[in-house]
Amino acid sequence: MSNSTVPRTSTEAETKKTPVASGDATGPQKGKPSTGKPSLRLRFRRDRVLLLMTLPAVLLVLLFNYVPILGNVVAFQEYDPYLSDNGVVSILHSPWVGLENFQRIFEDSAFWNSVRNTLVLFVLQLVLYFPVPILLALLINSVVRPRVRAIAQAVLYLPHFFSWVLVIAVFQQLLGGAGLLSQLLRDHGYDGLSLMTDPDTFKFLVTAQSVWKDAGWGIIVFLAALASVSPDLYEAAAMDGANRWRRIWHVTLPALRPVIALLLVLRVGDALTVGFEQILLQRDAVGPGAAEVLDTFVWWNGVRNQDFGYAAAAGLVKGVISLGLVLIANKVAHLMGEQGVYKK
Repeated sequence: MSNSTVPRTSTEAETKKTPVASGDATGPQKGKPSTGKPSLRLRFRRDRVLLLMTLPAVLLVLLFNYVPILGNVVAFQEYDPYLSDNGVVSILHSPWVGLENFQRIFEDSAFWNSVRNTLVLFVLQLVLYFPVPILLALLINSVVRPRVRAIAQAVLYLPHFFSWVLVIAVFQQLLGGAGLLSQLLRDHGYDGLSLMTDPDTFKFLVTAQSVWKDAGWGIIVFLAALASVSPDLYEAAAMDGANRWRRIWHVTLPALRPVIALLLVLRVGDALTVGFEQILLQRDAVGPGAAEVLDTFVWWNGVRNQDFGYAAAAGLVKGVISLGLVLIANKVAHLMGEQGVYKK
């Protein structure tokens, strides 16, 4: 039978395209190019349950984080809270001083001493504290037995629930003048020592306290990132001859790189906040020369000396500098190819 006598199949008929009517909802409308994104109304209807669930948290953030920003106006006043029982009325009736409080700040040597102590503590915690959760997460992740891994994680995570009062009390019993270390030195014929009252080692002591208390909290984030790494990548690297260190360097660390970049940006933004309660509890033991940071400087001048406008000005300067550090660190993260806190 020749090919001319073979009937056409349905496949050949389907090759002919049927034009889509201009009013058809499935086809692109003339003059209205499709963007591929649903409208705002459609997205609101689709996500209304999630939006309602997050509404209480949003209201709390607005109430406790954004509404108090309006109180920064006292930085430009000689604020007197005793003018009225209502704080808003006191703000309205307090005299304006303009930039006088900021001028006092930049001429105050105690302020610059607190800035120096804050930056030194930040650098020490960035170098000595920030890598510790990463290293501990890698160590725990390498443990084969799940029970041992769970016990190690629980032991490291437990100090996070301790208050700073308890943490400092533990260090006092170990490193204080009457602590365990001093008793051991005296028993062996040496002079005792008190690291808790030594201004020269105070910053290292504060960093050690932060590592012991909060390193377990950071482990959780990095372990969650390690759990998302496919085991096939480790198997492929092992088949190519990579040893354990090579697998960590070429597989594990690249998987942790986005999380490390994000936490580093957040840590830089929090550089001027190095632990108010922790420093305040030990400030009198070593003196303000070694222990005064920006947070305690604001508290001492605002609460103790009741110079509220001056303290508010110092806090406002700190907030502006912190915002600038976040923007700079996030820009560096973008240059490194990471997302950072927000996208470009």
